[in-house]
Amino acid sequence: MSWLGKLVGGAFGFMLGGPLGAIFGASVGHQFDTGLDGMAGESFNPGDQQRVQMAFFTATFAVMGHVAKVDGRVSNEEIGLAKRVMDNMELSPELREAAIQLFQQGKQTDFPLKEVLRQFRVECHRRTNLVRMFVEIQIQAAFADGVYDAKEEKLLLDICAQLGLSRFEYQIIKGQVQAQHRFQQSGEQFHEAKAGSSKLEDAYAVLGVSGTADDAEVKKAYRRLMSQHHPDKLVAKGLPEEMMQMAKQKTQQIRKAYETIRETRGF
Repeated sequence: MSWLGKLVGGAFGFMLGGPLGAIFGASVGHQFDTGLDGMAGESFNPGDQQRVQMAFFTATFAVMGHVAKVDGRVSNEEIGLAKRVMDNMELSPELREAAIQLFQQGKQTDFPLKEVLRQFRVECHRRTNLVRMFVEIQIQAAFADGVYDAKEEKLLLDICAQLGLSRFEYQIIKGQVQAQHRFQQSGEQFHEAKAGSSKLEDAYAVLGVSGTADDAEVKKAYRRLMSQHHPDKLVAKGLPEEMMQMAKQKTQQIRKAYETIRETRGF
């Protein structure tokens, strides 16, 4: 059983503290009042694995709610995305309710976004792949209603800046998320010539390379992305075990994009 299941079962043996601990505590009926003084200077130890998982779970759903609300309203599509993430995690009824409450807290006007992101970055211990996964989920939330407006763009750029990701890195992640969405949709219409052409273009975008890239560049990009999204590696770095299915779906999309390119090129 993962730490999430143990937590609800009462076997919670550590305190998170800070704004993330307060938000999570309010969502599951627990109160955390320990701080993070000196946290940044501490060495990583086994207990921190659970801290990272708890921070990721808490920040993911709370910030998702904040992103959904930034344009003034939360659409049915955005709510649907949050529910799909919960479904993929196969959460227990108690934890599903906690995730919903986190999403609702993120929608509040007094949601402490900067403090939450600051603590999340500390808890992640500079695990870039974990931060990228978090940002991918938030960009998906912004795209959920089919409209990516200026307010969402500004907020996501601010989120990236606070997590140590550059504008250039943000644009790459955004382009890949968009391409993954189109690539998945075009697969259902692959019998149409136009759709087939678009699918190949999106396959390159999923890997983050251009159609003029040579075979070696394509293979290198594929291996890098598969390594970044490998479920076991992400869990080892602090991704909650319940989110492994999301990571698996990412690797499946990356693999399908690579296979589309490989079949076209014949290597």
